[in-house]
Amino acid sequence: MNNTASILLSALVLITGLLVLAGNYFYNVSIFRRKKEFLSNDPDLKGAKSGVAWDSNKEWLQQQAIEELTIESHDKLRLSAMYLSCPTPTSRTAILLHGYNSWRGSMGSFAQYYLEELGYNVLLPDLRGHGESEGNYIGFGWHDRKDILQWIDLILEKTGSNTQIVLHGVSMGGATVLMVSGEELPCNVTCIVSDCAFNSASGILAYQMKRMYKLPSFPVISFTSLICKLRAGYYFREASALNQVSSSKLPILFIHGSADRFVPTEMAHQLYKAAFCPKQLLVVQEAAHGTSFWKDSVTYKNALEEFLRKYVK
Repeated sequence: MNNTASILLSALVLITGLLVLAGNYFYNVSIFRRKKEFLSNDPDLKGAKSGVAWDSNKEWLQQQAIEELTIESHDKLRLSAMYLSCPTPTSRTAILLHGYNSWRGSMGSFAQYYLEELGYNVLLPDLRGHGESEGNYIGFGWHDRKDILQWIDLILEKTGSNTQIVLHGVSMGGATVLMVSGEELPCNVTCIVSDCAFNSASGILAYQMKRMYKLPSFPVISFTSLICKLRAGYYFREASALNQVSSSKLPILFIHGSADRFVPTEMAHQLYKAAFCPKQLLVVQEAAHGTSFWKDSVTYKNALEEFLRKYVK
């Protein structure tokens, strides 16, 4: 081997090694289950509700008659959820999904709204890798979609074949319900509400890579995706709400804040455009990430209730 070839080979090995190290680093930061310190310093979340504010309904939640439910996932994880039965008998159930690095209790305000104002039963799952559920990685909605199919089956067993189910998620929960929408679903699932969802794992991670680290997505995201496949079982490109929503036949209400800089509002427009099912888009003016429900609750609730009246009997 001549000198030039030897130098090139050494450089290639060095670069590959550095990319593998970078891939593992970003996997540990964004996918591996642990406290996400970077979120507390993210300027794009300064206008959003903090974890404490999102949990402001914790006291209300603790006062409810909560039934703890569990399932075993297809890959043998024990997953947990809270179930709240409406005091007035009903055939309607809302499955409410929390966001990235959050937990089921963060959906307390939505749970109270569905239970007390709309008269729904409510299921609040902890997504895998969050809260009381097992799992050492975050699924970005992809593996979670299969978990939600199991939760749907459990609700049908629990409440009967006449049950009507609404899926409503916020942030990563919003992306998760869109990924579920592309699967074969029982006719009991009547419609989907997706609030501030990202378009895909690769899309949001590339956006955040540039936003937070001032780095181009290639080649670091590609290597991180490979590490994710080896350690968590999925490539980033698989976790695509954009692809899944294009197969959906269910009505979808897309909601996004116009001032969202954490998951850019443009992603809502991309998702809306990709959907060929009955669909609506609500952009809440001046709402930061995940705050549309609080920023303009009148507009939010009016749009949601009109949507539900159309598709839930």
